[in-house]
Amino acid sequence: MPSASVLETKKQAVAALAEELKAACTGVLVEYSGVTVTDDTALRAELRKDNVNYKVVKNSILKRAAEEAGLAGLEAVLSGTTALALCEEDYVAPARILKKFADSHKDFNIKSGFMDGEVVDLATINSLADLPTKDVLLATVCNAFNAPIAAFARVLQAVVDKSGEEVPAKEEAPKAEEAAPAEEAPKAEEAAPAEEAPVAEEAAPAEEAPAEEAPAEEAAPAE
Repeated sequence: MPSASVLETKKQAVAALAEELKAACTGVLVEYSGVTVTDDTALRAELRKDNVNYKVVKNSILKRAAEEAGLAGLEAVLSGTTALALCEEDYVAPARILKKFADSHKDFNIKSGFMDGEVVDLATINSLADLPTKDVLLATVCNAFNAPIAAFARVLQAVVDKSGEEVPAKEEAPKAEEAAPAEEAPKAEEAAPAEEAPVAEEAAPAEEAPAEEAPAEEAAPAE
């Protein structure tokens, strides 16, 4: 029975590999028997250039790690020698490089793989391997987007150039008939009536001086 320290070491190895499987966007499992040290060194160098992590793993460790990572289906190929190639940012690189290597090494075979947390079949891995590199794909996509934009820019520039030729150097003064009509003085009848001088108020009738009655002569007293 393994000691507690050995079990703890395996447990840590399983947990660490499970995290690597979860972090990877794609992974490829291969059987590496019959590969020389020289060829293996060259393969690792090529994978490393594309940020692919490649290492030999124990089937028992990988089986438990795959279970923790939710990659059901890999246990069917976990026999014999197994090496694992993982990449966190490039879906194509692991399959492309390993398939190319397998084509020239008869004892080096692709077993299985996964992509975005799902186990995929060999046909899918081979399809990924036939795709161009990430840089080529990005360049192709950029060219596809830039082509219509560049065409639109050329058309727009042609319109601007043509418009520029037709615009006179100096703006002509507006013709007399096109000039905004000056405000006409209001016609006499339309002019606001001048304030009429107030009609002389009828003079208040002068108070008639009371006629002075001539004092009646006092009748002479009768004698």
